[in-house]
Amino acid sequence: MLHSIHVHPVKALRGQDLPEAEVEPWGLAGDRRWALIDEAGKIVTQRERPRLALAAAASLPGGGIRVSASGREPLSVPVPEPVGTTTAAWLGEKIETVPATPGASEWFSAYLGERVTLVHLDDPAHRRPIDDPPYGLPGETVTLADRYPLLLTTLASLHALNSLIAQGDHPDEGPLPMNRFRPNVVVSGTAPWAEDDWERIAIGEVEFRVAKTSGRCVVTTTDQATAERGKEPLRTLGRHRRIGGRLIFGQNLVPLTCGTVRVGDPVVLLG
Repeated sequence: MLHSIHVHPVKALRGQDLPEAEVEPWGLAGDRRWALIDEAGKIVTQRERPRLALAAAASLPGGGIRVSASGREPLSVPVPEPVGTTTAAWLGEKIETVPATPGASEWFSAYLGERVTLVHLDDPAHRRPIDDPPYGLPGETVTLADRYPLLLTTLASLHALNSLIAQGDHPDEGPLPMNRFRPNVVVSGTAPWAEDDWERIAIGEVEFRVAKTSGRCVVTTTDQATAERGKEPLRTLGRHRRIGGRLIFGQNLVPLTCGTVRVGDPVVLLG
C-alpha cells in the first residue's frame, strides 16, 4: 500500500507531505523543479550545506513556491519569465534553467551567507534526459532530482535498517526517520528489502519501471530537524547493504503512464 507521498519543490530543501500527487513523465508534479546554484553554476545541496535542511518550500498554484526558514520572513516566488537561461551543473551534466526574480536569490543568499541564485527548470520534457546508461532509456527525462524521476522506499526496509543500527557501533543514532532518505513515495506491507527484486510496479492507476537501486550519500547522515550530522545510516549500510560499491537504500522509478497516486493506493508487483 502507498503509505505516504513527498514532494520537494526546491532541491535540497524540506518538502511537503501530500495526500495525493499527479505523476508526470518526469516525476511528481512540482517535485524538484527549483534549485540553488553557486557562483560557479554548480547546484547547491545538503551534501555541502546541511543547513538547507532547515529551510522549507511549498508549491503554489501555477508552479510558484513559498519558501520559509526560522528567523526570516517567508517569501512567495513566481515562476520566472523565460527571457534567458542559466546553466546549472550537476553530476557532470549541464542543465539549462531560468533564474528566479533577484529578490528570491537575495533571500537565499542572506540565509546561507554566500551568493547563490535560485533557478527553475522550465521545460522538463526537453531540458534533461536521464543520463545514466544503460539504466535510463531513450526519451526518458527528469527534473532536477539526482538522476531519476521518483525515489521509492519501504517501511519494512527502514525497520530492518534501524534494527541493524541498534546492533551496531552507534545505536544512539537510531532509530532514523524516513525523511533522512528524502523519498517521493513510501510503501508499506512488504517484506524487508523486497523492492530489490522489483522490475515493474503499479501504484494505483499509474505504472512505473523500477530503473535502478538508489546509492546513498552523506545527506542521509543529516538530521533533517537540526542539520547536525552523524555516522548513520552510512556506517550500517556499508556493512550490510554494499552492492556494486554503492550503499543501497530504495529504488529509482520512471513513470510508464501518467495519472494520480493517492495515499492508501494498492501497490501491485507487475514484474
